[in-house]
Amino acid sequence: MNLRPLLDALDLQEEAARALADDLRAQIHDLQTRLREAETHLEHLAITRTTVTGLTDRLPAGPPELPEHPDYPRILAAFHQTTGPLRAKDVCEALGHELLPKNVEGTRAKLKRLVKLGILTEADTGNFARKP
Repeated sequence: MNLRPLLDALDLQEEAARALADDLRAQIHDLQTRLREAETHLEHLAITRTTVTGLTDRLPAGPPELPEHPDYPRILAAFHQTTGPLRAKDVCEALGHELLPKNVEGTRAKLKRLVKLGILTEADTGNFARKP
């Protein structure tokens, strides 16, 4: 019985299995490298998040958003054009509204809302000013 063809066939299968194993080892090495890089990136992101979160209490708060009404930016513009406090009636005139009680009271309500938002202060009753 001639074993040579059988041994040759085994050699071919062994070479193919060895080549496959080498290829798989190379893929595993590449995947391990990529995994280490991804884990390092995740660690850096976690450190960045911790740092930014720790600094948020030191950052100044942004200006509060104005309510959606066209008078609010105009009211602030009136305060930027003066150095002293204004009364609701003065602001009403600056906005070009008639000095009717309903207009003055509506303006006063808007001024009170700006005080609640921390944009204006009420120096004394009825006198509103920009925050220093």
